[in-house]
Amino acid sequence: MSGIVATPVHFPHQHQDPRLSPSRSMSYNIITSTGRKRKAEDEEPPTDDRMSTSPSPSLHQRPLPTQRTTKRLRPGTTGRPLPLPRLLETLDTDSLRGILQTICQRHPGLGSEIEQTAPRPSVPSALAVLKQYESVLQAAFPFGGNPTSDYAYNRVRPALTHLLEALADFTPHFLPPNEPQASQSLSFLDGATDLIHRLPDWSTFQNRLHKQNAYEEISKAWTLVIQEAAKRAGGIHIQYGGWDQKLTKHNQQSGGKLQEAMDEMSKHLGWMGGPSSPQLPRGRGDDLSTVRQELLSGTYGSNLPVRVGPW
Repeated sequence: MSGIVATPVHFPHQHQDPRLSPSRSMSYNIITSTGRKRKAEDEEPPTDDRMSTSPSPSLHQRPLPTQRTTKRLRPGTTGRPLPLPRLLETLDTDSLRGILQTICQRHPGLGSEIEQTAPRPSVPSALAVLKQYESVLQAAFPFGGNPTSDYAYNRVRPALTHLLEALADFTPHFLPPNEPQASQSLSFLDGATDLIHRLPDWSTFQNRLHKQNAYEEISKAWTLVIQEAAKRAGGIHIQYGGWDQKLTKHNQQSGGKLQEAMDEMSKHLGWMGGPSSPQLPRGRGDDLSTVRQELLSGTYGSNLPVRVGPW
């Protein structure tokens, strides 16, 4: 009797609804079974869906990319020709001149447009071009021998022709009415005449005709400029520019080949004197500078005798 444990008997409460007991028991079983199911899934998850929470060794061992300082090419970058302004910057004067001449030959209408667009040549630039042709002429002479012989002439004939052609092209450009300023025209003629003086004096008469013709053309140019300058402001450009003395020097150096221009100068400036001017007092015909200074100062003729009485 002492080994039997008395089991307590629980009597339902008098206010307790006996219908709730089964529901409470069923809810406990559902929760228990659901909890067990989730526990089973946690304990034995599928092999394919499990993820390791430990870090991958490859991530720690992989080196970080270094920052690049070089500029990457844009996608689609490819070679292309230079723009026209950059291309023109690489050309020298001879190459650019040749290209323009070729384009003008293919398209004659562009020639007039270039002439209107290009700046007007100045006297120093034109004389510099003629000086370059003269340098080519001097470099073409053979070493040794007679520089005025026919052999030397044949050697330098192409360079001499180019120089004379350039002179024939530049001279009309600086003549009126294309050049309205007499000072510019006279400055160019002064430099061009000096160039003609330096041309070779060939031993053969036929070869000397080049220089002779050049003197004739430049004398006509001087005459035209003097005529036009005398019409403007009373010829002040030739009176006070010393051009009479320069022309006299050129005429002497050419051997009298500019006499036509000298006669035109004497026509408009009678005070210049010379062989054809008998109005000068005796003994003063050769001193042109003195006569000029007396005319400008108003003292010319002050030492001459004054006639009294009827003329």
